[in-house]
Amino acid sequence: MNWSERSRQAVWHPCTQMKQHAQLPPRAIVSAEGPWLVDDAGHRILDAVSSWWVNLFGHGFAPIREAITDQLGRVDHIMLAGLTHPPVVELSERLGQLTGLGHAFYASDGASATEIALKMSAHSWRNRGLGGKHRFVGLEGGYHGETAGALSVTDIPLFREAYAPLLRLSATLPSPDPRRAAPGVSAEQHLQHCIDALAAHLAEHAHGIAAIILEPLVQGAAGMAMHDPAYLVAVRRLCDQHQVHWIADEIAVGFGRTGTLFAHQQAIGPDGVAVKPDFICLSKGLTGGVMPLSAVLTTDAVFQAFWDDRTVHGFLHSHSYTGNPLACRAALAVLDTFAARDAQGRDVLARNREAAAHFHALTEPLRRHPRVKAHRHIGMVWAWDIDVRSDTTEPTFAQRCHRVALDAGLLLRPIGHTLYVMPPYVLSPDDQRFLADGLLTVLDAVLAEVDALPAHTAVPGAGAATAPMA
Repeated sequence: MNWSERSRQAVWHPCTQMKQHAQLPPRAIVSAEGPWLVDDAGHRILDAVSSWWVNLFGHGFAPIREAITDQLGRVDHIMLAGLTHPPVVELSERLGQLTGLGHAFYASDGASATEIALKMSAHSWRNRGLGGKHRFVGLEGGYHGETAGALSVTDIPLFREAYAPLLRLSATLPSPDPRRAAPGVSAEQHLQHCIDALAAHLAEHAHGIAAIILEPLVQGAAGMAMHDPAYLVAVRRLCDQHQVHWIADEIAVGFGRTGTLFAHQQAIGPDGVAVKPDFICLSKGLTGGVMPLSAVLTTDAVFQAFWDDRTVHGFLHSHSYTGNPLACRAALAVLDTFAARDAQGRDVLARNREAAAHFHALTEPLRRHPRVKAHRHIGMVWAWDIDVRSDTTEPTFAQRCHRVALDAGLLLRPIGHTLYVMPPYVLSPDDQRFLADGLLTVLDAVLAEVDALPAHTAVPGAGAATAPMA
């Protein structure tokens, strides 16, 4: 029995309708180097989505591997309650310097970071005598994880509806994604509409709201929805005005994905300085996609709300592997990589700008494709909305793309009818050309399959094989 079949029998794969694997078995990956994966048949596959948006510098990145190996010879893991260790101290200090926030609290994944931020916000208001502020606000299309608390502020029906009876659902306000603008409404008008909606909601409900949580600049699971940084400036102003926390979910968009180290840093306030959230949630690229780790950083004011002799006023939350030394060393290697410069004096972000300009030019034929309805790009993220036939019940565009792309040597995972790439930062010019050409080939092949379907014909086993995020 091969690895794929053994996996299908023994492993419950995430965000997957497992019955679909009867027709599309999981591809067994046995090695990886740089942006390339190698399956058990020896086929090379370009990881165009950074293995769910986590991988920054390619697989097997030597500085991260060496840091973990060195740490393994020192301390592999200790509990962080009542103890500490050098990597977690240094990482916390450096993240504080980079974000302007501090008091880092650690977990192992993005959803856990969301839970921490939500609980920390509400508990801090309670400790300050404002226990009525315990509700939250999210945005249409927002995604923040799949644990119960995270799902309560997530607005992706595929994730939320099945578990709605278990959730304490938050208020959901209009997203500044210009694709959501009403007919005849400009992007600028839609942006103002969203700001006005937030202002009106906070004016009426701020007494019961602990925080608003949002993904700065890019809402990933909403189909790489992108919005103007001006929205974040308005969020900061309104949160200050109404005494509400702003939680910036930078789990997917942090560490250079949008062109700056953190996405919210592109939102410049009236004073000419980047606005700053009250909480920032980090994960995914934090360790370069090598070790599970997440962090939440916050303000001195929030931290001081817990500073008390009474245990009940402490932040009563923990994870067994909080601040794992191996993961912290991986994260420190990532920060070292961002701080380093090459022989031309360029850092990672500068090299990314050059690489992004080159790849963007290569994708011009895709942008001009007659079936591309809309395209967008920021930093190292590209997305194209595809016009798929509406006269069939065919819902499997994403599944078909995934299958066809694997056969073409690409790992793609479309979200609905949105084709996107978020590759590692290490693609060579040849890799970029392979990806750009492959996107066109895959799109044309999948559209030909869909166009050949009879009208209004249900497809056996219809439904996306996998959901967009986990």
